[in-house]
Amino acid sequence: MLDRPARGQRTPRGLMRDLTALDQALYEAVTVTSTPELDSALRRLSAAADHSKISFAAAGLLALFPGRPRRAAVLGVAAIAVASASANLLGKRLVRRARPLRAADSPFPGRHVPMPESASFPSGHTASAVAFAAAVGPALPAATVPLGLLACAVGYSRVHTGVHYPGDVLAGAVLGTGAAAMVLATAGHWEKSGRLRLSPGAPTRR
Repeated sequence: MLDRPARGQRTPRGLMRDLTALDQALYEAVTVTSTPELDSALRRLSAAADHSKISFAAAGLLALFPGRPRRAAVLGVAAIAVASASANLLGKRLVRRARPLRAADSPFPGRHVPMPESASFPSGHTASAVAFAAAVGPALPAATVPLGLLACAVGYSRVHTGVHYPGDVLAGAVLGTGAAAMVLATAGHWEKSGRLRLSPGAPTRR
């Protein structure tokens, strides 16, 4: 006979059900909370983050200044590329989680953005925003806090506007952090070996 879980012991499947229920409850708590002063701002922020437009604009601004800012811009854009590919080409295709069901009689329809056709898990917007912030921060410490706060706001806006569960956003943040770490490690290795020069004074191979 197969061993049954002891009383009070959670199976992996049971734990997943609990986490999904919690995720749903958190999402619903946001959808029924009235925040009229935030709705318009978060809707615009969510739309502005489509295709990483905010991050690319920041990268373009940083690239105007040689040295550390330009290096940070290159690292940030590279991290976006890795995070976006990981989220959209791997994560969404593997998990295929359905998007939240927004009620037709939602009490706050003005906060909504168009529902994407792609899968819900993970949040690509969050992954890219976090990846950019996490890659730029170590290269340009002055940008760490503002970009970090912006990434958090983008992530929350995806729940607030009704297109993602909180769990999707959390997964996107983890994915973005990992993408930035990979880009920073790879760039550091290449710079030390002389195969890449992103900062003044870095050695170049001849």
